[in-house]
Amino acid sequence: MSGAKGSVDPAEPTAPGTDASGGRTRRTARRGAARLRGWGGVAGMALALAVAAAALVPLTRHGGDTAATVVGPGYAQGVQAKADSCKEPEASLAPSSAGGPNIDAIKQRGKLIAGVDQNSFRWGYRNPATGALEGFDIDLVKAIAKNILGDENAVIYRAIPTSQRIPALQNGTVDVVVRTMTVNCTRIKQASFSTAYFEAGQQVLAPKVSGIKGFDSSLNGKRVCVAAGSTAFDALKADPHGTDYQDFTVPNQLDCLVRLQQNLVDAVVTDNALAAGQAAQDPAVQLKGSPFTTEYYGVAVKLGNNDLVQRINQVLVDYRNGGDNSPWMTAYRKWLAADLPGISGPPAPKYRAG
Repeated sequence: MSGAKGSVDPAEPTAPGTDASGGRTRRTARRGAARLRGWGGVAGMALALAVAAAALVPLTRHGGDTAATVVGPGYAQGVQAKADSCKEPEASLAPSSAGGPNIDAIKQRGKLIAGVDQNSFRWGYRNPATGALEGFDIDLVKAIAKNILGDENAVIYRAIPTSQRIPALQNGTVDVVVRTMTVNCTRIKQASFSTAYFEAGQQVLAPKVSGIKGFDSSLNGKRVCVAAGSTAFDALKADPHGTDYQDFTVPNQLDCLVRLQQNLVDAVVTDNALAAGQAAQDPAVQLKGSPFTTEYYGVAVKLGNNDLVQRINQVLVDYRNGGDNSPWMTAYRKWLAADLPGISGPPAPKYRAG
């Protein structure tokens, strides 16, 4: 699959490391600079973003004459869940190929506007060698665009930080968010979600030489970085294990990795799917312990945009269909298998009754 290209968006905010003593932070940053290794273009991009101003601007605009290709209905098997229950927040609306007002608006515009990440290795990141926007999430955006518009490149990509995923939908900045976004009971009151397209879990990322063992008492007294608006933040708020995390909460998950490499924090709590890619890039860090949650990524849209949700669910039916030769498995082998081996397929879709 071809990558989406465009100028590097300086819009994704990253806050430089600070603490109660600015001088101590600067000295620590100078000492920690020596730890940076093995990051090449990705690290350079991350550090450049550290001084970027916050804004949401288009990354790329692509058009084309590709004929529309909508694959067959595939299978739509799933577990039924009650609409008024939050025991399974990942349960979504039944898939449909029908149109609707939100789909019509996208067609009239001729572009799908997608909120994505450009810094998460293997998921949504800008390839420093080619300038292309690539990754597992990017491939899914292309599949949605091809289904609705007949052209996988008919997309305006907008880089949004972790903390701005919901606001970007609510204010109409984007049509969809495809950005390793966990579906949970709080978020389904703020946005509408597709069925799950990936299963992940929260885990601790720390230096290999660290005495940190996982999400447990070994974090006591440690400086832990977490992204605002993330499920990791909610987990630390509920059970901080004696950590100092409030002083090290940042807008974007990649900010935590930069701080960890500079010795500004002792550990990061984040999705293991994201952390695995980061650990693969830096031999000095590793995942600690085991995942302590089970979470599902979904495609998010503005709350109540049901026609778009059902259309995306149909895209996901087709994306999962085909077993080992499905588009999902093809994307998994291309982007994730090296860092997250052993996954035999996507999570089964769950649909709400009624």
